[in-house]
Amino acid sequence: MKKMKQFVSLMLTSAMAAGMMSASVFAADAFYIGASGPLTGPAANYGTAVVNAAQIAVDEINEAGGINGYQIEYKGEDDELDSEKSVNAYNALKDWGMQILLGPTTTGCAIAVAEKTKADNMFQLTPSGSGEDVTKNDNVFRVCFSDPSQGMRSAQYIGEHQLATKVGSIYDSSDAYSAGIEASFEAAAPDYGIDVAVKCAFTADSNTDFSSQLQQCADAGVELIFLPIYYTQAGTILTQARMMGLDVKFFGCDGLDGMLDMDNFEKSLAEGVMLLTPFAADADDDLTKNFVAKYQEAYGMTPNQFAADAYDGVYAIKAALEKAEATPDMEISDLCEALKTAITEIEIAGLTGEKIVWTADGEPNKDPKAVVIQDGAYVSMQ
Repeated sequence: MKKMKQFVSLMLTSAMAAGMMSASVFAADAFYIGASGPLTGPAANYGTAVVNAAQIAVDEINEAGGINGYQIEYKGEDDELDSEKSVNAYNALKDWGMQILLGPTTTGCAIAVAEKTKADNMFQLTPSGSGEDVTKNDNVFRVCFSDPSQGMRSAQYIGEHQLATKVGSIYDSSDAYSAGIEASFEAAAPDYGIDVAVKCAFTADSNTDFSSQLQQCADAGVELIFLPIYYTQAGTILTQARMMGLDVKFFGCDGLDGMLDMDNFEKSLAEGVMLLTPFAADADDDLTKNFVAKYQEAYGMTPNQFAADAYDGVYAIKAALEKAEATPDMEISDLCEALKTAITEIEIAGLTGEKIVWTADGEPNKDPKAVVIQDGAYVSMQ
């Protein structure tokens, strides 16, 4: 029995030593970047785009020699658009060895995970978590516009391009993303000569029948309906608007991106729909053309804004790591501290902006763009 105990003790000691040696090598051989988002469920178009596009960027960087001489190890996890599961995905990525998080994809999940990255002092860059509270911790940055910025920029674009002066809005009052954009849009609208004649709310419990909201907009005589919502609800609204014979313009934000990829959606319903986005897949610059070609070849579809945000996010991480002269053997907390400073000192030319810079409060600065859906495709608006 004594020999058996000695054998077990020896085996445990050897295993612990091997584990420590493995962890040391594991931490030093590459930069480990994790990504998370909904890869299944109703918002899978968002998360899948993020994980796929980040993979393209990682492959490009590795093929070009990596970062500071080190390769990138990369892994994506599914959070199913659920805050609790997003924490599970984060923990799974940590167990895998993640040092930097690209994600989560959506606001609610990004906020939930931000509490964990704060506790771990891990650098977090969300491609598309647009809620105002996402970046409240100093270790969290984003690539996309914040909700208030999206609302203000939408009002600016509609007003400056004279798309309408009398507008209605349909938004989800139970969703922070939707309600936040609507509030900032309404606040900015008068500055651009826009009268928000009617605003119509719905909730997660009443998001299948929009006939009442559409009728209110029709009765108010609006020229345009602002939709700061997700593409799933927008598809239903467009279907019901056609059934009612309602002839108005529709303008949305990044939540509408992905609508054309919905299963069994009649794309003609979206004809003429406009949305604010920093990315247009039909742009003729070399960076966009090359990215779109690679994405289509790899995944058989046209990339959306979420994909572009993720691609730029990986390159922002690369630029910040190079600026900080970081190495993968650094402690996660030390790496985070270095990146928090470095990201405010870099400038990248990306898919979502010719000149993207970041402020210490986590926000990007870049010019907005808009696209219109024509013949089942996104077309740049001037």
